[in-house]
Amino acid sequence: MKIRVLVVDDSLFMRKRLIEIINAAPDMEVVGSAPDAEAAREMIAALNPDVLTLDVQMPKTTGLEFLEQIMRERPIRVVMVSAFTLEGSQATLKALELGAIDFISKPRADTLQEYGRELAEKIRTARMARLPLRLPPHTPSRLAPPVKKTLASATPPVSGASVRNEAGRASFMGAGKVIFLGASTGGTEAIKKFLLGVPAQCPPILMVQHMPETFTPSFAARLNDLCQPRVLESQGGEVVTPGTVYLAPGHSHLRVRREGAGLVTELAQTEPVNRHRPSVDVLFDAAAALMGSRAVGVILTGMGKDGAQGLLKMRQAGARTFGQDEASCVVYGMPKEAFLIGAVEEVASIDQMAARVLAQFGIHAL
Repeated sequence: MKIRVLVVDDSLFMRKRLIEIINAAPDMEVVGSAPDAEAAREMIAALNPDVLTLDVQMPKTTGLEFLEQIMRERPIRVVMVSAFTLEGSQATLKALELGAIDFISKPRADTLQEYGRELAEKIRTARMARLPLRLPPHTPSRLAPPVKKTLASATPPVSGASVRNEAGRASFMGAGKVIFLGASTGGTEAIKKFLLGVPAQCPPILMVQHMPETFTPSFAARLNDLCQPRVLESQGGEVVTPGTVYLAPGHSHLRVRREGAGLVTELAQTEPVNRHRPSVDVLFDAAAALMGSRAVGVILTGMGKDGAQGLLKMRQAGARTFGQDEASCVVYGMPKEAFLIGAVEEVASIDQMAARVLAQFGIHAL
């Protein structure tokens, strides 16, 4: 049976283009299109689509407002269609917090064939994803308020020429451990939940989330506002220090290398691995090679198998490894692949993951 898709966009041109692209896939069909939230609500009730593509910017009721309404009334699997701008990325991150499964840019004429493959893949993934939970009826949203940073956690990142001057701060690496984390579809919320359980004085965390380069700065800034540890988008060359989370930028693989007594972040724009750059496997491979038993690996929700082989290498090198359980994953793909090959030592729900991981350091989760 074909995947039934409802397209919601205020632009007639964009609706026609999306309909053409989606109907070209053999396993899906557009069952309707709507120019606004009112028409979309009626079509959802009448057509019962499997997946909704939703424009972020719409007149009257915006895409975000409509998404929040339907997630209260009748949760549905949604793929947001967004402009890859700072404003668009911030709105899309809010949409993911409200329950959207995934997002994609507006199509461009010069990339239609590649865009069609990507959109079809995201719709297929959304159809397989766990149905979002209904939002509570009387609360504004699930968006968490920002937390106040301490002066220490607000310190700007260290990079470039400052590396050697900061080597003393990394001396803990002689005995300390580092957390390496990877995620994909559903990962923005899973990472947020994990980090909300992590105190400011935590081991260093390096992580990869499959996300375009226009989105990773906003994602890092959002996490930095919400969570107690300092969160930054890695620029390469930062000394890896406690209390700091390093997010791979959307344009480069993230690795680590030794610098004196500690570790320093390193970016590489080499070929994609598992069709991804940044790739979780690249990060985990570096962890296995450099850290051995002083690394802790965590693989969260996501489609595909990126990170599975790298996590296996980490475990074989003596690292403790954790995988998110099926029940709490939006898409049980990456953790499942890692579990099936023996890479996952412990399975935990996302609500328990921070506590289980931090227990390896004798630290209590928040």
